[in-house]
Amino acid sequence: MALGFSENSGGGSAINPIIKYDTRSGEFLRVDRSQGSDGVWIKSESELPFPVRLAVDFANIRVGWIGFVSGAPDFHMAPLDQPMPPRPDVKDAAGKPIHNQGFQVMVASKDLGLREFTSGAKTVTVPMDQLHSAYESQKADHEGKVPVVTISGAERYSVDTPQGQLTFKKPVWSITEWIDRPALFDGGGQPSPAAAETAPAMVAPTASITPSEAATGADLF
Repeated sequence: MALGFSENSGGGSAINPIIKYDTRSGEFLRVDRSQGSDGVWIKSESELPFPVRLAVDFANIRVGWIGFVSGAPDFHMAPLDQPMPPRPDVKDAAGKPIHNQGFQVMVASKDLGLREFTSGAKTVTVPMDQLHSAYESQKADHEGKVPVVTISGAERYSVDTPQGQLTFKKPVWSITEWIDRPALFDGGGQPSPAAAETAPAMVAPTASITPSEAATGADLF
């Protein structure tokens, strides 16, 4: 698998604004924090309507182990070109390992700014592994550029477990264009606020994009 995940199987995460995916509802959510007059930080979540278009910094994706320890996220990650960190020896009350294999990647758009997208759920890591394989197969034809991923929706599926059949939703996404690398990925300033954009029609995942057809990314940043 492109991201090195195995069926049997550190570094911490900086505090960045995030987006997250709910595997039950199939919703992508932006998570924002604001500080009230009393000094208390408040977290708010809002759903991102489909389609969602994001520049994705696959060149610096990190993989490793993600878990929640004492209610707080615990990351043990490494760049893809380095060995995956060992799985932390932390178990829950039933003796099951807390940490799952996952990824950590930065994404950006003019409306969201720079955000971190992380998941340790197989409902997300398997589609992400496939998406990264598509990136690997196309990047040689787009040197110096980064892919724009269009998330068109979510697909329902069911799995049989010892507890019975469970239903989840996995993201449906594909690389739809390539753009110049946004300055956000390298410490550049946040984009200016802009009105909500209208996303272009989806491009089939298998279609190749010629230079004349490729978007400039002006509508994304």
